[in-house]
Amino acid sequence: MPRVLLVEDDTALATALHLALRRLGHDVTTNPSGETALRTLLDDRVLPDVVILDLMLPGIDGFEVCRRVRAALPVPIILLTARGDAIDVVAGLECGADDYVVKPVEPRVLDARVKAVLRRATPISAQETMVRIGPLEFDRTAMVATRHGRELNLSATETRLLVEFVQHAGQVLSRQSLLKRVWDYGYVGDSRLVDAAVARLRAKIEDDPANPTLLKTVRGLGYRLQKP
Repeated sequence: MPRVLLVEDDTALATALHLALRRLGHDVTTNPSGETALRTLLDDRVLPDVVILDLMLPGIDGFEVCRRVRAALPVPIILLTARGDAIDVVAGLECGADDYVVKPVEPRVLDARVKAVLRRATPISAQETMVRIGPLEFDRTAMVATRHGRELNLSATETRLLVEFVQHAGQVLSRQSLLKRVWDYGYVGDSRLVDAAVARLRAKIEDDPANPTLLKTVRGLGYRLQKP
């Protein structure tokens, strides 16, 4: 049973989602605040398979929780947001989240998102062992990336995104194709997941993320990683 940590201060919603996700085969623990969630994750190191995180929490909000967890742990994070406007969604994704869901959410939709991030967290079979592109090295057996010899702390989604770019180095990958390949589903006309994840990946693999030399934007088409 996948272990899910649900961080939600709305007692009624937390109870409903807890019961629904358990019926769908998940081992669910609920937590009402960002402070206690951080203690569970960072101090006790009790790691779930997925964190479902409400953004509008009292005290330490979901944005800060997401930033702290992502800086320390590779656990996938799905954001719960009451508003689907671009500002909240992009801000959440830039904190390091792997996905987002807009409230109200059907339990089966949330179940599908949990399963999708778990699939992305599963290692991908390697082909060529080591790929070198400028200062970037990627070991496809160990699924480890380094830049100038220093290991990069990539999330599961960032790792799978890098795998796709490495496998198709020199080719332009559209946002919709990346949504399908990396996130296992597509949003019609919604490229925020891809753009935010690419921005996070660039921040780690580029010497100057504002002027990328490895992972280029091809205007109107998508993104292209330099050939080795």
